[in-house]
Amino acid sequence: MNKIIKQARPVFPFTAIIGQEEMKLALILNVIDPQIGGVMIMGDRGTGKSTTIRAIADLLPEIEVIADDIFNSHPSDYDLMSDLVKEKVENQNDLDTEFIKVPMVDLPLGATEDRLCGTIDIEKALNEGVKNFEPGLLAKANRGILYVDEVNLLDDHLVDILLDSAASGWNTVEREGISIRHPARFVLVGSGNPEEGELRPQLLDRFGMHAEIRTVKDPSLRVQIVEQRTNFDYDPYSCIKQFQDKQNALKESIVAAQKILSNVVIDYDLKVKISKICGILNVDGLRGDIVTNRAAKAYAAYQNRDEVLVEDIKKVITLCLRHRLRKDPLELVDSGMKVEKIVGEILN
Repeated sequence: MNKIIKQARPVFPFTAIIGQEEMKLALILNVIDPQIGGVMIMGDRGTGKSTTIRAIADLLPEIEVIADDIFNSHPSDYDLMSDLVKEKVENQNDLDTEFIKVPMVDLPLGATEDRLCGTIDIEKALNEGVKNFEPGLLAKANRGILYVDEVNLLDDHLVDILLDSAASGWNTVEREGISIRHPARFVLVGSGNPEEGELRPQLLDRFGMHAEIRTVKDPSLRVQIVEQRTNFDYDPYSCIKQFQDKQNALKESIVAAQKILSNVVIDYDLKVKISKICGILNVDGLRGDIVTNRAAKAYAAYQNRDEVLVEDIKKVITLCLRHRLRKDPLELVDSGMKVEKIVGEILN
């Protein structure tokens, strides 16, 4: 019997979301392998971006953390522990653990650097010799999802900090010679509307994947989406119960994929073809090659396979490369179509 947990704020089920397959796949793959590097979701307003991101966080199984630790430290993975927890482990202290939902943190547009990174109480440190750290959003998002709506309107300096932390998995705060470092492993998800401005190419390139979403045009599908949302708003727990089996099945698929991911292999010839496609498309640097290899492995694991097939690469490569192409204002061909054309020629 499926148990429906009553929440203060019920979350729309991920498996109930109609359409927007690109966005859903990109989120699933990043959850399977956070090292893909996050997702940039660009598209029209009112297309369910925020709803989908909250839904994937709610879908995931609970994680085990050290009780009362502000960084959601892992009880056994050394790389996911705060320095304080490491000290306790080294001193063989017994640590209590608890299970919590995967953290889902929103970064507001008006956030300051202190709000994002956290602050050190200098006065207390100088007077009492105690490192008193007020955690920021990066600490709260550790081992979870950090979501930035309208990321193209966020201050470039904060975007740089976000991307550096997402890439390194660590956040370091330094004030007056006092330094605190803590793990900051999270899936970075940004969303925005291209009409309100694009991200700088060098920042856009740092996102692992780029999903484009459009407003559904089909009238019958629009009616279906409206009815489903109306039913959820009227009686959320009935809707959650209706999709519970699908939710559980997807959760099991994600957990199974995470377990076999490290065993997935990709043939050398396929790696060469991925790099050939990146070369023909004039993709700067090697990030495109690396992300495509990672995403293809994650997709193969998601399909419960331990070897990458050509079909896996075709499924993910546009998501990994479309935002890395050099923009030509006179070019009439969409960047995604350009990738698909070259992929069709090389991976035939």
